[in-house]
Amino acid sequence: MKKIGNMKKFYYYSFPMQAALLTVKTKNENTNVITVAWHTTISKKPPLYGVSIAPSRHSHKLIEESKEFVINFASYDIVDKIQFCGTHSGRNTDKIKETGFTLLDSKKVKTKYIKECFAHFECTLFDEIHLGDHTFFVGEIKNIIIDEEAFENNILDNKKVKPCYYLGDKYYTTISEEKKGF
Repeated sequence: MKKIGNMKKFYYYSFPMQAALLTVKTKNENTNVITVAWHTTISKKPPLYGVSIAPSRHSHKLIEESKEFVINFASYDIVDKIQFCGTHSGRNTDKIKETGFTLLDSKKVKTKYIKECFAHFECTLFDEIHLGDHTFFVGEIKNIIIDEEAFENNILDNKKVKPCYYLGDKYYTTISEEKKGF
């Protein structure tokens, strides 16, 4: 039987979405991290990637100031750290210190990336679009760094890495099976 869904939480009906960790540098050259689930590929030429962030979030202001960010794709094995970064503000918490993440220098942007993740998109701000109660930041991918152990023929090897997917609220999941298309 079907019923009418909750319009106030309509976005939950489109989940799961892959949880990622977005890093952005602060004015004093530190790094802040925020968990994001509303993100997507936009274009191949030029390579564009977008992320939706509420203006009330600390990282929103930091992206506007620095004009860059890194999308770090995280594995389910660090789900506790992913949840922590999504439920604590960088305004008053050093999330890098609290999670124990290792930061490494990016190649094309000043923002650092998280070593514990399996893929990283280094982005410069291409555009920002204010849509409803969020800003859609469009980044031009300037460099991609991957953990070569995690990929086979440019495809994520789900036997080695289990991506983390956000279900809403405090719930996460990962891939348990894979089936090749016909």
